[in-house]
Amino acid sequence: MLKRKIQETIHNYLIGNSEKILVIDGARQIGKSYIIRYEAQQIFKNYIELNMVEDKRNKRVFENTRDVSDFYFRLSLVAGDKMNDRSDTLVFIDEIQAYPELLTLLKFLKDDDKFTYIVSGSQLGIALNETLSKPGGRIITKRMYPLDFEEFLWANGMGELAISEMRQRFTQNEPPDAPAHEHMLDLFKKYLLVGGLPDAVNAFLKTRNLIEVRKIQDEIHTLYREDCSQYDKEHKLLIRRVYDLIPSNLENKKKRMFANDIAQKRGKTMADYEEEFEYIINSGIGLEVKAISNPRFPLSDSEKKNLLKLYLNDVGLLTNILFRYNANAVLEDSPSINLGSVYENVVASEMAAHGYLLCYYDNKKNGEVDFLVDNYDLLSAVPVEVKSGKNPSSHSALDKFLKNPDYHIQNAIVLSNDREVRFAGKITYLPIYYVMFLAPSTPLNVML
Repeated sequence: MLKRKIQETIHNYLIGNSEKILVIDGARQIGKSYIIRYEAQQIFKNYIELNMVEDKRNKRVFENTRDVSDFYFRLSLVAGDKMNDRSDTLVFIDEIQAYPELLTLLKFLKDDDKFTYIVSGSQLGIALNETLSKPGGRIITKRMYPLDFEEFLWANGMGELAISEMRQRFTQNEPPDAPAHEHMLDLFKKYLLVGGLPDAVNAFLKTRNLIEVRKIQDEIHTLYREDCSQYDKEHKLLIRRVYDLIPSNLENKKKRMFANDIAQKRGKTMADYEEEFEYIINSGIGLEVKAISNPRFPLSDSEKKNLLKLYLNDVGLLTNILFRYNANAVLEDSPSINLGSVYENVVASEMAAHGYLLCYYDNKKNGEVDFLVDNYDLLSAVPVEVKSGKNPSSHSALDKFLKNPDYHIQNAIVLSNDREVRFAGKITYLPIYYVMFLAPSTPLNVML
């Protein structure tokens, strides 16, 4: 079984007496249902699982559920002898977005407090927009992602002792020793190929065969594209088009979305495709990185919606599209292969999973900086540059950025394949895999 960080959140909720219903949001095929099922079955004698996507495709038992009493009646049709009380009965409502009206009903189910509930779904942001009455303060939503790099290390047998030692070196601004660096870099590059989708990780652990991993990734990529096509007729083709453009856009110099490329019509603006972008982002299959031209804290006050970058939710999907079975393109440091988009994608997914709002710096005169994050201790922005090549010290846009006195930038991070932790002015150079330790909660003396 793959250990996940969100397990602790789920476990504590299930053994507690929360006044809210926990809703786990995230893309399909990232392990939401599995981890909820595992934790719930350890705790509750009576475990009831309802998959609303399957219900909608088949019997439609829960379609047009009117109220709490009606829900109980319909629930009794599928789980009558398991319905006891909230102390020993858990109702897991999976893929709740299939019936958006059930999101409204959650408030009343919690108020009645007959059973313990936990909910999961994808596209919940979209589903909530379709509800006339939102559940308000009666739900707490946690977003889940594919396995991050630390979870991938757990899956590959790396123990807490080794990771704690690595974390301590990070906090003390020290590099790992040479053998540890080579081992970490090897695992990191394998993570670039495998990604963090649980089925792909399990296939890798079982077979060590990239072809088997790619089969899983093909299936999930197809599933995501098909999900795009199930949206309403007006938008479904454009949603798929936006999703399909992500890998090719990441190979371009600017890496961002351009309105004219989507429907291949001149005169279109990014605002014309707002619903398409919202679908990609809210469904969890894409990660948004917003442009910032005036990098002042907090960054959310300065974001520009018309200069949007999108990354795939899983780096394994990206390397499958870009390199297919050519593992050496990622594993070997070939000067002819540009891994810039791959390294940026993995850093984006890692920082998103750690809770960062993702932004980047855009300036026509001075260039772009890959990422900006808020530093709540210094009340300023921290630029993060990602280098996949041989010369991590080459970053003219970052240098210009740091020289601007109006931005009040006090520190910056450059991530690369180099082992050494070193300092040059305001810049700290870190091994690429140290991104696993960057988080908004990181103390100031660690977060540079």
